Amino acid sequence: MKNLRSSLAEYWRDVWQAWNQFWFTPTAPCTLSAIRLFTGAMLFYTHLVWSRDLAAFFGPKGWLPIDLLNLDRRYGVEGEAPSFLWTLFQHVESVGLLWSLHLVALTVFFCLMIGFFSRTSAVLAAIISIMYAARVTPGAYFGLDKINCMLALYLMLGPCGARYSIDRLWRMRRGATGEVPKSVAANVAIRLIQIHLCVIYLFAGLGKLEGETWWTGEAIWLAIASLEYQTIDVTWLGHHPWMMNLLAHTTVFWELSYCFLIWPRLTRPWMLAIAVGMHAFIGLCMGLLTFALVMLIANIAFLYPQTVRKVLDPLARRFSLLLLGDKAG
Repeated sequence: MKNLRSSLAEYWRDVWQAWNQFWFTPTAPCTLSAIRLFTGAMLFYTHLVWSRDLAAFFGPKGWLPIDLLNLDRRYGVEGEAPSFLWTLFQHVESVGLLWSLHLVALTVFFCLMIGFFSRTSAVLAAIISIMYAARVTPGAYFGLDKINCMLALYLMLGPCGARYSIDRLWRMRRGATGEVPKSVAANVAIRLIQIHLCVIYLFAGLGKLEGETWWTGEAIWLAIASLEYQTIDVTWLGHHPWMMNLLAHTTVFWELSYCFLIWPRLTRPWMLAIAVGMHAFIGLCMGLLTFALVMLIANIAFLYPQTVRKVLDPLARRFSLLLLGDKAG
């Protein structure tokens, strides 16, 4: 009995140590900074697109009028419970004020992209992106907006402007040319993105198991044959049913196994390679390019810091030399 208690105590100590190591081991903030750069660009672009018909999407008399939105939020829709979503946009009754708020939002997203007052920009970007999403729900709220909000939310938890940012250039101009210190907050933010991404793919795979077309392989044909989303015509796959079956079953297996096989060093490169291939197919062949890109941005969370530095550091160094000259160090 004494040996059993000792073994259990040692087991739980190991579990506690592994838990602390997973969440609270300081890590280089370059991966989080890279996600900030690309997420900021995606937030800026996707919200800039709203500008093409801003009043229709967000205006007081647009496709989802404020009066109807407030009514739905207060009493619910078709017997559903009332929604407690709140957004500043549901109180904007002037198109001029709407445009003013929109320009402020675009400025915040641009600041997040370039890393200008990064932590403040990240907090504001998370709040603003959620308010945009709450205004267009349920009419025009899609997966792209959800991933945008998710990434913006986690970026504000860590030092997302530590690298590849105007903030970093300012520090270098003041003489801070040393190595950027590792951060526990950066690790927590990355871990949250990783776990959230695992949950997304797992439930996407479980959802596909409920659809008969994913079992038969027809799902791929139904996707590529839809003219509404078609960009590159790959309907020639219809002459090769085995390829569509392979794509369908590989997609389901990959989504179900992602949360298990993405963590080991041996299988992580293969899982990321399939992610690039799958999302490239979605983006290029199904007209969902921005959604594919934002999912790949989220997958950057599983890149090792040294991998990110190999790709982005040379570009950042050239940019620093261009702006700072010899002071770039």
